[in-house]
Amino acid sequence: MNEKNKNLVIRIVSAVILLPVVLFLLFMGGLYSAGLLGVAAAICASEYYTITQKTLSPAAWVGMVCAGLLPFLPLRDPARTGEGAFWVTAFFLFFAFTYHLIRGPLQEAPTRVAHLVTGFLYGSVGLTAVSALRLMPDGLAWVIAALVITWANDTAAYFAGRFLGRHKLYPAVSPNKTWEGFAGGLVGSVGGMFIARGFFFPVLTVTDCLLLGIFGGILGPIGDLCESMLKRAYGVKDSGRIIPGHGGILDRIDALLFNAPLVFVYITFVRDLLP
Repeated sequence: MNEKNKNLVIRIVSAVILLPVVLFLLFMGGLYSAGLLGVAAAICASEYYTITQKTLSPAAWVGMVCAGLLPFLPLRDPARTGEGAFWVTAFFLFFAFTYHLIRGPLQEAPTRVAHLVTGFLYGSVGLTAVSALRLMPDGLAWVIAALVITWANDTAAYFAGRFLGRHKLYPAVSPNKTWEGFAGGLVGSVGGMFIARGFFFPVLTVTDCLLLGIFGGILGPIGDLCESMLKRAYGVKDSGRIIPGHGGILDRIDALLFNAPLVFVYITFVRDLLP
């Protein structure tokens, strides 16, 4: 077996083992899903810090703890999640500045503080949105919708790009992505939403499927490209090695980190305004 096929087998085995566990914890909700998302947020923050700063400083560990805390905030009071997130963010911002004011190095302190806060937010905001979605009425349906938009896009984009891809999408950031793959992914996001509606979640309306499918089919690839931009800027291939054959957590959920807040904003601020 050549190296490429061996890696494919490892990827499939990892997915078969991990996916049922993830879906089970999300299905259970409450502390189960919050715990899953909190751990994932902390790991995402650690991967960002490792990419940008190479090592995990004491301040980075505090950022990881704060990132892991955010997905638990909706359990306390879903309506006040934003308020709690504000105070955690404010605390960590002041902490990061104070830490580097005392510890230095002073010439690099502003850049390091910026990376600390960015890594904390990047790792936690999207997964906190998933946690808040799970506690809404029909919450499981909305969480699955966010996953379907993302996974269907990724799968359809892969096959469309592989068999039809001719025109590069953004070669400076991701050389393998094509406009044909992007279009296929967009169709996949919309189609995936209608499949989810038809077989599992009739609570989703036709408008939900169209709007979330279209905007998620655009925003998800942007999230993917942003993570690729980060890795290319720092010369790394994968964000981590925690998932055999897949790389890091950020490598797997970069699009979801953008799509989950989209679904949350849609439900919270847009859906009730639609006819």
